[in-house]
Amino acid sequence: MNALIDRLQRWDDRFRDVSIWFGSFAPGLLLRLLLAYEFMEAGLSKYHGQNWFADIQSQFPFPFNVIPVDVSWFIATWAEILGAALLVLGLGTRYVAGMLMVLTFVAAYAVHFPADWSSLAELWKGYAISDDGFGNYKLPLLFFLMFMVLLGQGPGRLSLDHLIARRTGRA
Repeated sequence: MNALIDRLQRWDDRFRDVSIWFGSFAPGLLLRLLLAYEFMEAGLSKYHGQNWFADIQSQFPFPFNVIPVDVSWFIATWAEILGAALLVLGLGTRYVAGMLMVLTFVAAYAVHFPADWSSLAELWKGYAISDDGFGNYKLPLLFFLMFMVLLGQGPGRLSLDHLIARRTGRA
C-alpha cells in the first residue's frame, strides 16, 4: 500500500511540475494572443471604416464625451491597433491592459450596456451577444476580465516584459 501511495505522490509531483512550467508561459501568451486578435480586428475595422462615433459621442461617459469625435476615433483606432501589437510581443503588457480596459469600459458603457433597465433580471438579459434591445455587454465584460488577469498576473514568461525584467534584475 505504501508503494502505491509513493508512486501516486511521485506522479502528482511530476504533474504539478509540468503544470507549473506550462502555466508559467502558456496562459499569459494565449490570453495575449486572443485579445490581440480581437482588438487588432476592431482597430483595423475602424481604420478602414467610417467614423460612426458622432452618432454615439453623447453616450460616452465624462470626460470622453467632451473630446472631439475625430480625436476619439483616432485614439480608439490606434489604441486598438498598437495595443494589439504590443500584446503579441508582451511589451508593456500591464500598461496596455490598463489602457484597453478603459477603452473597453467606454465602449461597454456607450454601446453595449442596456440604455434602460429597471431590475437585475432585466439587466441580466444584456449579458448576451445579440442585438435584441437589452444591450450586449457579455463580450466586453469578458475582455475586461481577461485584461484584469493580465494586469494582475502579467504577460507570462514568453514575453518581452519578462525578458527585460530578467535582464535588468527585476524578475
